[in-house]
Amino acid sequence: MIQFEQLRLELLGLDEGLRELREAIGYTHMQKEVESLEIKSAEPDFWEDMENSQKILKRSSMLKSKMSQYDSLYTMFEDTLTLIELADEAEDLSLYDEAAEGVKSVTQSLETQKLSTLLTGEYDSKNAILTFHAGAGGTEAQDWVSMILRMYTHWAEGHGYSVKMLDFLDGEEAGLKSASILITGTNAYGFLRGENGVHRLVRISPFDSSGRRHTSFASLEVMPEIDDDTAVEINPDDLKTDTYRSGGAGGQHVNKTESAVRITHIPTGIIVACQNERSQHQNREVCMKMLKSKLIQVKERAHLDKIEDIKGVQMEIGWGSQIRSYVFMPYTLAKDHRTNFEIGNINAVMDGEIDGFINAYLKAQSLGTLLELTE
Repeated sequence: MIQFEQLRLELLGLDEGLRELREAIGYTHMQKEVESLEIKSAEPDFWEDMENSQKILKRSSMLKSKMSQYDSLYTMFEDTLTLIELADEAEDLSLYDEAAEGVKSVTQSLETQKLSTLLTGEYDSKNAILTFHAGAGGTEAQDWVSMILRMYTHWAEGHGYSVKMLDFLDGEEAGLKSASILITGTNAYGFLRGENGVHRLVRISPFDSSGRRHTSFASLEVMPEIDDDTAVEINPDDLKTDTYRSGGAGGQHVNKTESAVRITHIPTGIIVACQNERSQHQNREVCMKMLKSKLIQVKERAHLDKIEDIKGVQMEIGWGSQIRSYVFMPYTLAKDHRTNFEIGNINAVMDGEIDGFINAYLKAQSLGTLLELTE
């Protein structure tokens, strides 16, 4: 049938891209390295050097994860091709929508994995720490923070990443004044680093009894989670540590003890906080990871040689210009001001369908074609 033949040709047109992707990620080389690492892990004295053992296991797990992603994509390709051929042979048009959706899924997954080959930065493979802050506008801006927090949570979960709340401060009437989450998974930071900046909302405020249109802002800071083995020198005398009672769920222990921790890096004014863990010690560990991540990121953005060269809060990642606008009224549109990529289905965007923005940014960055930010 002509419908299935068109789908078959469209799918087969992706075959060359699959082969190119396999070569680009070094699939064969990864197979050999995994085999070598598994031989090492089977040696009798493997666990004698615990630090080295952990590095080997971590490396092996990362390689297997990358191979598994490609394997899943290729299996999807083969299964979809089989479905198309069987449906065509049986002349069963009831399977057309499923087959068409399969072709769409293979196309999108191939595009995403191709983009992952552009993630060659030192920290691109790391987990991502996202920190949100409400701008001016009171309740409206605080509600906006909760909305984009939900958006990124849905995006992460849709891509198989795990999401963990690290810290939050409730809004006075609704929403959140600030929040920090950890998104765990390979390349989480690489995909999300371009989301760093100010996000602008235009809508009829549900908190305005007069039904007026409001413009609100929220800032998002994206940092890589730095491993414990990454060398970062922080002078303990430069730190001010405060403890406080957790404000969220977690049982009586969390809520009745001052287990939450806030650390201020005095030379820069950088503040990090965590209240999710059960103990003060665990929250402090998470805070120190966040502080290391932020200091490394600021150092790199400022092109400094040492952490000690960072002076004052002006070196922190600031609000800057808005990177994206989300308009609910008088029309619906989400537009990125760096790439000009836009989507009219604002509800889908708020439900986490932001791959178009992420992909457009990565492509533009690789080509050096990012536009100037506009107000």
